[in-house]
Amino acid sequence: MIKRRISTSILAADFSKLEQELRRVSASDLLHLDVMDGIFVPNISFGIPVIEAVSSVSQLPLDIHLMIREPSRFIGDFARFKPEFITVHYESVTHLQRVLRQIKDLGIKTGLALNPHTPLEGLRYVLDDLDLVLLMTVNPGYGGQKFIPAMVQKIKECSRILEGRPIELQVDGGISIDNVAALAQAGANNFVAGSAIFQAAEPNLYIEEMRSVKSAS
Repeated sequence: MIKRRISTSILAADFSKLEQELRRVSASDLLHLDVMDGIFVPNISFGIPVIEAVSSVSQLPLDIHLMIREPSRFIGDFARFKPEFITVHYESVTHLQRVLRQIKDLGIKTGLALNPHTPLEGLRYVLDDLDLVLLMTVNPGYGGQKFIPAMVQKIKECSRILEGRPIELQVDGGISIDNVAALAQAGANNFVAGSAIFQAAEPNLYIEEMRSVKSAS
């Protein structure tokens, strides 16, 4: 069984005091970095300079989520930070297997993200190239959105597809301590949370509680 991990999204951090904010979430298993280009998603977030700053003040593994068009052009730029994962979107890639192999050849674990409306069927053809599947549980582009309830069934179906394989099932969007147990029960084992963690009185304690709360029965 793959252990539960918490990937804290720094999109919700106060960038005017980044080093202090990263200390507040030092209990994270991963730091989730949402790179948005304003084309694939309706927002622009940050790029190489911010990731460089994060990697200079934190030793936590990086989880880079590329919400951009033509991610193959930039894989090498992000790979130089030696993240644990680089995740690309199914909807943004024409030659998916080629891009996943590009990531793998650089010694980085591969992730594949699917938007809420994207069917799971295409996963079956790239399972051998994947280390992580990210199911978006909101429409990507903005932090602080509410979880889409219909995604619980999608998580269950994806979990069945991944059964028996060492592929992490990550969920991102509206994740908090209030729903992590139910989502773990559905099959998720890697949880991206930003607003819920940074708005907590004690973010590191909140992360520990998210990691340890028992799955719903």
